[in-house]
Amino acid sequence: MRRFIQAVKMTDKVQPLESLSKKPEEPKIIVNLRRIKRKIMIMSGKGGVGKSTVSANLAAGLALRGYRVGLLDCDIHGPTIPTIFGLESQRPDVNEDGILPIQVLPNLSVMSVGFLLEDKDSPIIWRGPAKMGAIKQFLEEVNWGALDFLIIDLPPGTGDEPLSVAQLIPDCDGSVLVTTPQDVALISVRKSIKFSEKLKVPIIGLVDNMHGLICPHCGKPIEVFGTGGVEKASKDFNIPVLARLPIEPKVAEMEDKGTVVQYLLEHSTEWQKNFEAVVTAVEKILEEK
Repeated sequence: MRRFIQAVKMTDKVQPLESLSKKPEEPKIIVNLRRIKRKIMIMSGKGGVGKSTVSANLAAGLALRGYRVGLLDCDIHGPTIPTIFGLESQRPDVNEDGILPIQVLPNLSVMSVGFLLEDKDSPIIWRGPAKMGAIKQFLEEVNWGALDFLIIDLPPGTGDEPLSVAQLIPDCDGSVLVTTPQDVALISVRKSIKFSEKLKVPIIGLVDNMHGLICPHCGKPIEVFGTGGVEKASKDFNIPVLARLPIEPKVAEMEDKGTVVQYLLEHSTEWQKNFEAVVTAVEKILEEK
């Protein structure tokens, strides 16, 4: 733990903790994750599409259904999970069994590099080997205990961090790809689809986020970013669309306040109702295997 905190403080001067050029199946990682039944990656082709929102709500949604869930924030440069759950002031403990994740609920725990920053506004200026080393250390040393699901919130794109996780967890059970209706987002998500296919990570489905705005006056949807693109990608690659989530101001408010769990318990908005399909799709992964 001490060397990881030191790496955070040293920013771009940090040295890689260990080379990842060795074979991907590191025994220590396999042993540490052995008690986790299902490991799910949440990906996006570009930033700003709501990937961390989906990750946080998926983890909380599964926990509210009674599953034991861990959420690992691997977005090194933009760790937002502590903010979304209202845990910015928390710091993880460490004992002889490893780094202890922060508990949100008795059956929901989270871990993020954001917990190790003394100043949340400080940038993490790391090169690729340092980022890969940090992710490797998280996978080796965070003591999750027995879990039904580990949700892994990856940074956008198909660079070092997603590649590291996919290589270090060869038995990853699937990925959920988050996108928005804009053409530029769909171009990027197609790359994420091919990334998952090349690394043999099963794709659970697509989440079409920011799918229109519900007019507060008449209740009808306004297609802010257009339509049809996600359906085309779904058809081209034979991947199901798990949910179409409208733009919902309450979601942004919930994240700013750190009240994800309370928000999901309300079940009052179309966003919440539609999101249940994402939780159910991932839940089936546990039942089918």
